[in-house]
Amino acid sequence: MSEGVARSLGSGRFLDWRALDASGTAGGILICWDKRTLEIMDWEEGQFSLSCRFKNVDNGMVWVFTGVYGPFTKEEREWLWEEIGAIRGLWEDPWCVGGDFNITLFQRERSRQGRISSAMRRFAQVADELGLRDIPMQGGVFTWSGGPNNQSWARLDRFLVNTSWLDQFSSVLQSRLPRPLSDHFPVSLEGGGLRRGPSPFRFENMWLKVEGFQDMIRRWWWEIEVRAVLVTDWLLS
Repeated sequence: MSEGVARSLGSGRFLDWRALDASGTAGGILICWDKRTLEIMDWEEGQFSLSCRFKNVDNGMVWVFTGVYGPFTKEEREWLWEEIGAIRGLWEDPWCVGGDFNITLFQRERSRQGRISSAMRRFAQVADELGLRDIPMQGGVFTWSGGPNNQSWARLDRFLVNTSWLDQFSSVLQSRLPRPLSDHFPVSLEGGGLRRGPSPFRFENMWLKVEGFQDMIRRWWWEIEVRAVLVTDWLLS
């Protein structure tokens, strides 16, 4: 991976990156970030994965991202699972894992569903053991198409996150983006901003247009029972 290729992606002198070159059946991985936003603290390279431990510049939050390129064979896939497991043993920070896993997690994620394979069961087992959760994807079900006339469709690309990672963000959205020339659709993950204390109360103006909504609010309001104890004299004495 040349530095010129990485820097062509933008951010100028504020760009930093780590790369894992393609080797054999293993595709390459490139992780880029803006140094004004993220500070890299450590990183680990595997054969099928690249992990970076970041610290947010604005608030000091430390978290881990692991990029993966899943192999095709059962033996090599086990190596990937071992690599990911080793990262969980190395760092206990909020964690996000993403990339092309080259395997589906659920039966519904293939256009030709068939039976649940042993590889799918193993993927689900690894995700469960490592505490990684799948996030519903907006914009489409599948992320890859291939075969004659692109008749085969599957969700091979995704982000998985642990509970600690979800706890740090107010909302998380995974989306399939428009596909360029590749046989894969790009997938984005938006954190929606860091959580800062309890979730705020939200109100949508469109609720006011729903028939009966205002009457329901009035009824709830009059049904509220407020109880209080007068403590002023005790506090001032």
